[in-house]
Amino acid sequence: MLGILRGAGATRSLALRILLLGALVGFGIAPVAAETVRNLVSVGGVRSNQLVGYGLVVGLNGTGDQATQVPYTTQSLLNMFQRLGINLPPSVATNLQPKDVAAVIVTAHLPPFAQPGQTINVTVSAVGNASSLAGGTLLMTPLKGADGQTYAVAQGNIIVSGFGASANGNSTQVNVTTAGTIPNGANVERAVASGFDQPGPLQLQLHTPSFTTAARIADVINQRLGYGVAQAVNAGVVQVQAPADPNARVNFLSIIENLSVDPEAPIAKVVVDARSGTVVLGQNVTLGACAVAHGNLSVTISQKYLVSQPNPLGAGQTVVVPDTNVKVKQPQAKLLMFEPGVTLEAVVRALNAVGASPSDLIAILQAMKAAGALHAQLEVI
Repeated sequence: MLGILRGAGATRSLALRILLLGALVGFGIAPVAAETVRNLVSVGGVRSNQLVGYGLVVGLNGTGDQATQVPYTTQSLLNMFQRLGINLPPSVATNLQPKDVAAVIVTAHLPPFAQPGQTINVTVSAVGNASSLAGGTLLMTPLKGADGQTYAVAQGNIIVSGFGASANGNSTQVNVTTAGTIPNGANVERAVASGFDQPGPLQLQLHTPSFTTAARIADVINQRLGYGVAQAVNAGVVQVQAPADPNARVNFLSIIENLSVDPEAPIAKVVVDARSGTVVLGQNVTLGACAVAHGNLSVTISQKYLVSQPNPLGAGQTVVVPDTNVKVKQPQAKLLMFEPGVTLEAVVRALNAVGASPSDLIAILQAMKAAGALHAQLEVI
């Protein structure tokens, strides 16, 4: 038997949000719909690469970095002047305090099979104390990969979705003004070698490792292309014998990624977000035999002040007297009984019937798991 009595914290007015995965129709355990292979796997060696670079944004309307607090912005600007053949006198260089320049970090994702000349999107983020990048222009910025090689060069006008204004000590801001994007703002300068271009077998990597799904993918491929073409190496990898010719290799993968497979039903899992009070229950969640006692204890303290005023001709003094009222309320606990194999429908309806708050529901599920009555994985995020 499982008993749970909640205290005063259960009276907080938090909205109970329960998302039911796979239980929107009849709360039953619906069969898993067939999926194409492309939605279940990714091809080994076919991946995007992260790029990063440091640059300068110019043309800001007085919202750039403050030179005295961010000296590297001025240093970067002087270095750029020297590369362009502009040599400032030392007296001018040491007193240079531009307000329309900001140091930024530029990031981008280089997609697989990107070739020189293609363009990619970039994100520009301030790293100094600039208040806004709106209206700024990013100067030529090399974007490098993890190996230190330059794979793209970014430049262009920045699009900032945020807006901010201030006057006389008052300010207002919508969204973020210190980060923006440049659509198609970088040109690819170097291609990344892909494992897909190398002859030999290919590996199909499952997004969600599953022995059953891996075996089914291998069976479907063998039925379509001949036995021995695919082999399930483990729960996360299916290896296929692909042709060496590039054109045949592409057609081979095109056939595979459009095959339909019935993936394994997801494991029974309950995900709890304690910060927002969100509880997600999977479709296969069931309970063993248990009983749950749910009740709330609330203590309300109210206080008001009364003024005691003496007669005008009296010798007394005016005093303030507090009047405190304490109320304690403890509703009768509601006992819920669950038979073995109870499905999601009964669990949700019963917990909603007793009016469980998010904190109550989280505590009930944790206690059920500790008692061995909850037949599901409990994950708290």
